[in-house]
Amino acid sequence: MSNPDNETDMALFHAAMSDVRPLRSRQTAELKRRRPAPIPGQRHADDRAVLRELAQGPSVDNPLGPEMGEALAYARPGLQQKTLRRLRRGEFSVMAELDLHGQTVEPARRLLSDFLNECHRRQLGCVRVIHGKGRRSSNAGPVLKGQVDRWLRQRDDVLAFCSARPVDGGTGALYVLLRR
Repeated sequence: MSNPDNETDMALFHAAMSDVRPLRSRQTAELKRRRPAPIPGQRHADDRAVLRELAQGPSVDNPLGPEMGEALAYARPGLQQKTLRRLRRGEFSVMAELDLHGQTVEPARRLLSDFLNECHRRQLGCVRVIHGKGRRSSNAGPVLKGQVDRWLRQRDDVLAFCSARPVDGGTGALYVLLRR
């Protein structure tokens, strides 16, 4: 039993295809997709981390960062050693104080920057910054201590800083001498 509709459809199909010629085999299209070059995401992340570290500037004394009980000291080139010695002894009167205990890195950076800008505006000479000793930090050591060390070295208005006397916080705080 043949279906008249099928026969008509086939006749129409053959009529439509009567002038079609097969393609030569060498004229076939390449169906393989070229894969895009891989993006080395981890290498890019490492490069960005290095650039960030370079922008922050590693600590000159200890590129790995300060240890828990390590005292910090910095004096801008040209500052007299006598001035740094007086700062270490606590001979300058502390005019303002910032306590960064419990802060994470980014909020601490903003607070320190705002604090130092305000101190500079008010023409304060010596201030104390409490960063803590890092006792709750992981085995990598104190986080804020190393960051505060880097941030202060980058500022033009910071002439010198050093760890405070034990009565003022010891290695968990800094006396900071500012340019007026």
